Amino acid sequence: MATSESGGTPEQHGDQYHTGRESWFTEGTERPDEPQDSGPQRTIHEPARETPVYEETDVLVVGGGPAGCAAAVAARRLGAKVTLVERYNHLGGLSTGGLVIWIDRMSDWEGRQIITGFASEILERLPADAVAGAPQEQWGSREPEPVAHWRERLSAFRDVVTWSPMIDPEWLKYESVELLEEVGARLLLHAWVVDAIVDGRELRGAIFESKEGRRAILAKVVVDTTGDLDVCAAAGAPYESDVEGQGANVQHCVNTAWTWAGIDFAKWVAWKRANPEEHRALFKRGHEELGYLETPHVGWRDDVGLFMGPRLTGYSGLKVADLTAVEIESRRRMTAHLEFFRRHAPGFQDAWLMLSAPQLGVRHTRRLIGTHKMAMEEWREAVRHDDEIGVSPSPSAKFANISVPYGCIVPAELDNVLVGGRHVATDPQTQAFMREIPQCWLTGQAAGVAAALSAGSATAPRALDVRELQHELRRQGVYLQTAGARAAA
Repeated sequence: MATSESGGTPEQHGDQYHTGRESWFTEGTERPDEPQDSGPQRTIHEPARETPVYEETDVLVVGGGPAGCAAAVAARRLGAKVTLVERYNHLGGLSTGGLVIWIDRMSDWEGRQIITGFASEILERLPADAVAGAPQEQWGSREPEPVAHWRERLSAFRDVVTWSPMIDPEWLKYESVELLEEVGARLLLHAWVVDAIVDGRELRGAIFESKEGRRAILAKVVVDTTGDLDVCAAAGAPYESDVEGQGANVQHCVNTAWTWAGIDFAKWVAWKRANPEEHRALFKRGHEELGYLETPHVGWRDDVGLFMGPRLTGYSGLKVADLTAVEIESRRRMTAHLEFFRRHAPGFQDAWLMLSAPQLGVRHTRRLIGTHKMAMEEWREAVRHDDEIGVSPSPSAKFANISVPYGCIVPAELDNVLVGGRHVATDPQTQAFMREIPQCWLTGQAAGVAAALSAGSATAPRALDVRELQHELRRQGVYLQTAGARAAA
């Protein structure tokens, strides 16, 4: 049994612990402030212990979300021994457990798919009835009818039809595991990485906890795809964060999404189009009765509705009390929405609760300080990076497609590690779109390829020949727009 500093057993005491947020917001509506959390007032001493090594591997991928799945598959296809550790019982992260089943834009403003590679492969594995997206001949269309149709399904953006399908999360979970099994990657579910193994400025592996207790995995290269930069932060690597004090900034909100079944979406959409004034009045009434009304979107089938959930701000994705509060409040609002929609919304009379997301929708916590930070000024000026590892659609047709540099996934002050996912090195404006699912597939695949090349050649990730990396990315189906004339610095 753990002991307190005085030598006795720990006692439960009456100190009050608070979430530490500055204020509580919902879509800009401020709630009463809560007291600041002063942090733990007592500590206990844990004796030193020997941690068994569970295994040694070439590439350790921590986090089985979109970036982690892409990284593990990409690295394994280069012959590396790969182990993927995931804390939940499924893969896919926010694209499955978070119900971010609207896979954001993979096509550019002309309708050309530019996020490819793993992104194309994993979606092509899904059954036809598990994907609802615009047919390729409509990508880039600005015709009013297809735009209106696909807007209901979140597949039209700024009056342009895009390749951004709705998917069935259960099929994505299944196919993600099957793909890892096919390529021969080692998968550990129900295993939560809690610490990093560091030697100087080199990352040597990670410590995880599971039902078997505390274990270590040693690796030649680690890929941090936790979404929150957990491994790099545990290793002492510097990072950026601009969440604190952001108030109602939607980029820093947290939400629990949900799905309903039993909906007649054809009836709902027909009513909306025929009665725009009544639709506006319905939402006004919802705001008056509930304080906020979430918009329903057609899921991967017409009887399933997706609600992204009330976006709650003023919370931290790194504080357990905040995460708990968001879960509780989100589900209360989910049931309040259900009652309101059943009573007032055409097509929702028989709706029933299908699923509340098993994972919270966290948009931002930490961002890597890398050897190159993606910045708005660069992509506004259409800069193409020599060390390009992928291409992202731009937020507006005013801007060219965005070149993603290798330096944004390479830590500036930590070796033997790469990152992929929403925590790559960016400024806040760039993180707003680089956190989306397709961009996480993009950076994850690049991190996996780079990790395998690094492990196989005993070359530090920052010293890799980027031309070799780009060659392998192209071989794996990734779209690049630059040849790459130099090695990474």
